[in-house]
Amino acid sequence: MNNYQPLFQPLTFNNGVSIKNRLVVAPMTHLGSNDDGSLGDQERRFISNRAEDFGMFITAATLVQDGGKAFHGQPEAVGEKDLPSLREVAEIIKSQGAKAILQIHHGGKQTITELLNGKDKIGASTDEATGTREATDAEVRSLIASFANATDLAIQAGFDGVEIHGANNYLIQQFYSGHSNRRSDEWGGSREKRMCFPLAIIDAVLAIKAKHGRDDFIVGYRFSPEEPEELGLTMEDTFALVDVLKDLPLQYLHISLWDFYKKARRGADTSIERIKLIHERINGKLPLIGVGSLFSADDVLNAYQTGWAELIAVGKTVMMNPNFATLIKNGEQDKIITALDLSKEDHYGIPDRLWYLCSQDQAWLPPVKDKNWTSVDI
Repeated sequence: MNNYQPLFQPLTFNNGVSIKNRLVVAPMTHLGSNDDGSLGDQERRFISNRAEDFGMFITAATLVQDGGKAFHGQPEAVGEKDLPSLREVAEIIKSQGAKAILQIHHGGKQTITELLNGKDKIGASTDEATGTREATDAEVRSLIASFANATDLAIQAGFDGVEIHGANNYLIQQFYSGHSNRRSDEWGGSREKRMCFPLAIIDAVLAIKAKHGRDDFIVGYRFSPEEPEELGLTMEDTFALVDVLKDLPLQYLHISLWDFYKKARRGADTSIERIKLIHERINGKLPLIGVGSLFSADDVLNAYQTGWAELIAVGKTVMMNPNFATLIKNGEQDKIITALDLSKEDHYGIPDRLWYLCSQDQAWLPPVKDKNWTSVDI
């Protein structure tokens, strides 16, 4: 482990909680839950051996309110019915020695129409292309309360923390984006008003943490730094958000990147990497999780040694290598594979729905052996 020792240094958050190293399992859309959001057999198998020797494991995006499901086989943290499954997920992760973090999520306009359960598809503003209508003020407040409720369920279930999913053009990002939020009430208009929704969710989550007296409960926030649309998020918008987030009693921020080294598109120096700019903006006030097409042990080490992130998350490589961190720890990094072998379906423990998409060589999933793979600009 000599060369990779830096990855195995502990880190202590501002609330006094320590994690044993700098390696994080990124939230992975496994499509393995039962249709009612409960723990499925294939989901159970998928998470049962992927947290060993990692500092933290962030779960798949977990639904907070009925009518916001963006994936088939998505887990749920909606009501007491979900507590047995949530408890088991938390225990599976913690039994492997990692901190268990529940990622809480709502799809907004990306909700799958056939999974609405008779409800309207709601988002920041009306979007005819997706059949979405603008959420009323009462619905906005109900959505905020649902993130608080999911946090309450996470605490009851024994999770070590929650991650608020404010990235990837899902509901929270839709409210902050000038492209998708065209409201004229208190939840839209100026950048400051568009920021009200994510900040209200953070306040609600932190209030639940305080209600339970759980200073040791970890709260993180994930964000995407830019959008391609003309009125979409720019680095300047993200700087404004980060300037507020870094002074809140959060434990970490998590940047969502397809490519760790992707340079800024607009709103900042386009010759500099997005993550470097964000890290400089945070200025040491909170640890940052970095991610983005890091497949080998050297990929992860090199990313960490840039100094642009205190923690490094990996997802696609963990799909292929459930024991990724253990291989590095034991000096067996040469056994890490960087492409799926479709002839070894039983080898990986990947749920059927997800394996089918892998076999189609979907760009957001791991590279497939002997197939061409190209990145996506997001």
